[in-house]
Amino acid sequence: MTDVNHKIYTMCMVQEGSKVLLMNRPDKLGFPGYIAPGGKVDFPESIVNGAIREVKEETGLIVTDITYKGLQEFCDPRQGLRYMVFNYLATEFEGELLKNPPEGELLWVEIKDALNLPMQDWFKRRFPLFFQPGTFELSYVWDEKSKKKLGETIKNYGESGFKEVDSIR
Repeated sequence: MTDVNHKIYTMCMVQEGSKVLLMNRPDKLGFPGYIAPGGKVDFPESIVNGAIREVKEETGLIVTDITYKGLQEFCDPRQGLRYMVFNYLATEFEGELLKNPPEGELLWVEIKDALNLPMQDWFKRRFPLFFQPGTFELSYVWDEKSKKKLGETIKNYGESGFKEVDSIR
């Protein structure tokens, strides 16, 4: 397929000590439940600048230390769609939380307790990877019409190099 529609998004986990900042997104905004800040990268904005901007727009915080953690992508060959989410971890920031955040209620949550909150399965799968050494790559091939996963590749590039965690084709 030569005509591929690429959609580029970011997600930025904001961490302060043993806590992370999550948003409780309402159903009406899609992807309901707890999730990290993020959103679409505006053209021609850089991907990292898109992550920094999204954190500020959704939380009011200005990220001052940010680390690239990995890529999660969803491909639907039938639609010619590649949906890419570049993931970051921010450990330093300044500013105050918004009183009326646009994407949902903001909540500081203990990392060890976060997975007990209601959240999308894809975010639950990705969540622990933000706190592991190195970077990750999660790639899913999906057929939206049949609602079936056609394949997945899951890799972790840790401190000691590449490690294949799981790969299915």
